[in-house]
Amino acid sequence: MRFKNYSGLMLVTALGWTSCISPPDNYPSVPEIEFSTIEYVQTSGQDSLNISVDFKDAEGDLGLSATDVNPPFNPLFYKRDAAGNLITYSNRPPEAPSYNPIDWEVDPLVNNVEVKDTVWVEVNEDQYNIFVRFYIKRNGQFTEFKWQDPPFYTTFNGRFPRVLTSEEGQAVEGNIKYRMLSSGWESIFRTDTLRIDVEIQDRALNRSNQVSSPEITLRQITRN
Repeated sequence: MRFKNYSGLMLVTALGWTSCISPPDNYPSVPEIEFSTIEYVQTSGQDSLNISVDFKDAEGDLGLSATDVNPPFNPLFYKRDAAGNLITYSNRPPEAPSYNPIDWEVDPLVNNVEVKDTVWVEVNEDQYNIFVRFYIKRNGQFTEFKWQDPPFYTTFNGRFPRVLTSEEGQAVEGNIKYRMLSSGWESIFRTDTLRIDVEIQDRALNRSNQVSSPEITLRQITRN
């Protein structure tokens, strides 16, 4: 069963043309979002679960490019012992987890040098700028479905590209459409009632408010 996530279309309106123009009073420095749409699209390959949110931001410092991989957007932190050495799987301490593809990285590139070993790592959430959490309703209560747990060891957090090409701040509003691909949506969720929570984050690491989808089933949101 394969999982993949990626960002789709992003429609943006810039409200200021230079950094000296004051944004409207209702445009916040911390990104503000509203839930817009959710739909499920079946294809001949992986099926797509699509969500979209409307956003407002006073500075327009939203989005990450492919080259945004240095701190604070680095994908991983590498665990080290008291002497400063990388912790490898063969020399792991008792509190280290068993091997899984989230906590351990095989042959990583550390400081531009390939380490031919399996190294204990910690995922840096700030590498992402859109955060998606899934909840399943059971006996009237929603419980989080944690993709990072076994057997999936994955995430549907991801990135959307930069809203503005210039570093000069200006107020922006728009809509982010985010597509999540999987061959396993129906086999996992079947007729379950779901809720999906979404947040975004700007490059100053300001996290937006959290918004939620309506309670839905895949059948209810299937696009014909």
